[in-house]
Amino acid sequence: MSTDGRCTRCAALYLSPPHGLMAATPAPAQETWHLLRSPVVLARAVVVLLGIVIATDLLAVVAGLNVRSGYATALSGDRAYVSNDAQAYANLLYGFAGSLQTMAMLATAVVFLIWFRRVRRNAEVFDAGQQRMKPGWAVGAWFVPIGNLWLPRRIAAGIWAGSVGTDTDGSRRTVSQTPLNLWWTAWILSAVFSRVADRLYAQAVMPQEIVDAVVALIASDLFDIVAAVLAILFVRKLTAMQGERVALGAYPLREQSATGPVPS
Repeated sequence: MSTDGRCTRCAALYLSPPHGLMAATPAPAQETWHLLRSPVVLARAVVVLLGIVIATDLLAVVAGLNVRSGYATALSGDRAYVSNDAQAYANLLYGFAGSLQTMAMLATAVVFLIWFRRVRRNAEVFDAGQQRMKPGWAVGAWFVPIGNLWLPRRIAAGIWAGSVGTDTDGSRRTVSQTPLNLWWTAWILSAVFSRVADRLYAQAVMPQEIVDAVVALIASDLFDIVAAVLAILFVRKLTAMQGERVALGAYPLREQSATGPVPS
């Protein structure tokens, strides 16, 4: 028997927890804890970029309303207040806003995928049994035609389940998936509505068709704003959950340890 009451074999194979055998909460296995990487910095970058996406969406809404107003005035027969130059400028501003939206969305998508892959790898350490797809799918699933409508949601659910911490008595806590469900629903609706609105705008020829298409695009931008806000809440919540999971365990994240910063 060892000094802590365990048999000699167990004492040799399994190190004692740093806080004793009755440590309050379980921790990631000692041989894998070094695989954890903090998602905090990436989460902050995602939140900032999502804020930029919201700003470009708002600019597009204002520009779209300006374009709609010009065409609506022309359709009403009152051409005295809308010159060709003014309408051309409104269209130019709308196109510029669309370009800013595209750049902001691409930058956000890249950083979001890096963050998503990191929290997926952390979830593998926390609870591999909750992960039904390989870590590589955290990125690849988004590029699967049709499958990207549900595969990333499936992966996110596994990450969420694996990131739920434990109470002080060692029992698993229950955390509502509402932030995840709201974000994913808004994301799907925004993506579908955006595709339909873009097609309407590309096919619009007559002034009334252009007005209708611009209205659809404005609605799409508003949907995107809602989806971006819910994405911020989802990213912040999941990141906080992983931080709490580590804080309750025996081993800290690498960047929180005394050994130095997390390597990139």
